[in-house]
Amino acid sequence: MHGSTLVLIHAAATWFLTGLIWMVQVVHYPLFAKVGAQGYRDYQLAHQALISLIVGPAMLVEAGAAVLLMLAKRDAWTMTAAGLLVVIWLSTAFLQVPMHNALSHGFDAEAHTRLVQTNWLRTIAWTLRGAIALYLVRATE
Repeated sequence: MHGSTLVLIHAAATWFLTGLIWMVQVVHYPLFAKVGAQGYRDYQLAHQALISLIVGPAMLVEAGAAVLLMLAKRDAWTMTAAGLLVVIWLSTAFLQVPMHNALSHGFDAEAHTRLVQTNWLRTIAWTLRGAIALYLVRATE
């Protein structure tokens, strides 16, 4: 794969996820508290199933492109972007997924608050990755 194509795929996936995480952080997660106790469990389970259809493939494309970029170009920007991706994946696995699992039993205000608060880590990390992805696009011109 040509280097500039890889950089564009990486940037597209990263910016798709950056936009998505901001929408989730500012709109979607806060609205969890407005669903109400009755029906919340079904809502949460539907959320988890449906959001996975969007996030899963995009995260895999982003990760694959990041690994290929790291192998092709081991500079500080690429390595920093890869490090931020590790932070995102670890945060997802160890912070957000457990909170979603807790919420899948019914609304829990403490789990919801923790979900919203800890998700800022992913939001900031993806935003920084987005900035680096734009720099990498510019650097390959």
